[in-house]
Amino acid sequence: MRHGESMWNEKNLFTGCVDVPLTSKGVDEAIEAGKRIRNLPLDIIYTSALIRAQMTTMLALTQHHCMKDPVIMHHETEQARIWSQIYSEDTTKQTIPVIEAWQLNERMYGELQGFNKQETAEKYGKEQVHNWRRSYHVRPPNGESLEMCLGRAVTFFKEHIEPLLWSGKHVMVVAHANSLRSIIMYLDKLTSRQVINLELSTGVPMLYIHREGNFFRRGSPIGSSEAGAYAYTESLALYRQQLD
Repeated sequence: MRHGESMWNEKNLFTGCVDVPLTSKGVDEAIEAGKRIRNLPLDIIYTSALIRAQMTTMLALTQHHCMKDPVIMHHETEQARIWSQIYSEDTTKQTIPVIEAWQLNERMYGELQGFNKQETAEKYGKEQVHNWRRSYHVRPPNGESLEMCLGRAVTFFKEHIEPLLWSGKHVMVVAHANSLRSIIMYLDKLTSRQVINLELSTGVPMLYIHREGNFFRRGSPIGSSEAGAYAYTESLALYRQQLD
């Protein structure tokens, strides 16, 4: 699930790895997302190190039927691990561990971070900005390409999340447009051309079933207000851009 609308989404600014919180709309989106997944089994959550993804995680979990407490697990240092450890077995059973990982952070937009997207397009040209935002190999000035973002996000997914799926665990990942585009490219076996046209909505969960090493997309759990989880064709992607 992509996080709910952030304050810089609302202002149409390049956000990247700048750590900004949700808007009130983003809060509502996170709660609605929680209602969509409230009846799905859930054992563990992975989220990025950025507050907008973590806020979305916590707000969504307030709606889950299990009524368990989401607890961020701190493993940055041995001392952090010891200080945040839960010693009661009964309490542990009533918690859902939340693992934060910088590898799931949004793509780092370099020197574009903080600039308005429309004004940047007027300064550098729409085609140049489109290449920075949507191409697979092109990097923004001193930033990451989607290919680079994919390298860290998918590697983390393979090393940390897939083994849990093999063991039968139910996992939720709450992250960002580009880190999730990278993971979906891997799950759906998209080409570098196809992933360019992949658009993700804020606050809309997407369900995948893992079976014998294969991933099957099952769409978005039904909510009280319907929204497309992502546009899968160039025409739909262009339409979404016009709306944005």
